[in-house]
Amino acid sequence: MKRALPLALALCAFAGAASAADVARTYGAPTAPIAATVTVPAGYDTIYLSGMTPTPMNPGSAAAAQYGDTEQQTESALTRIGAALKAQGLGFGDVVMMHVYLVGDPMKGGVMDFSGMMAAYTRHFGTPDQPNRPSRSTVQVSALAGAGILVEIEVIAARKPAP
Repeated sequence: MKRALPLALALCAFAGAASAADVARTYGAPTAPIAATVTVPAGYDTIYLSGMTPTPMNPGSAAAAQYGDTEQQTESALTRIGAALKAQGLGFGDVVMMHVYLVGDPMKGGVMDFSGMMAAYTRHFGTPDQPNRPSRSTVQVSALAGAGILVEIEVIAARKPAP
């Protein structure tokens, strides 16, 4: 029984990789950080993850310091997304669509910190270990659900159904 668990986990990891490979992605340029189009084959399961915000870095501190800057908040939200995907037997390579909501950073004159978001995003998408990139929209919003929160991200993932 002890040997069956590692084998089952390895098969789950392989199944996730195989489903990501079946999804067709086109890029405007080979190094583009997002896909221009993503086509999911018929019959695939679609998994919708609700918007994830960051986890407080410094609980109890002032709202702005509690969550960090846009890059730190994006990393935190992506960490939460990664855990939610993993719980479904998925990974970042299975993400086909992403919506990113950014509040204007008070430290940047109220303008969204797109480069801060991208710094964290590119650690998870378009890497040698995880080359898949989703289609994505990024918009600036006036506020999110909590004081000091600058980032909320929702994703849609797809996987080949189990036989």
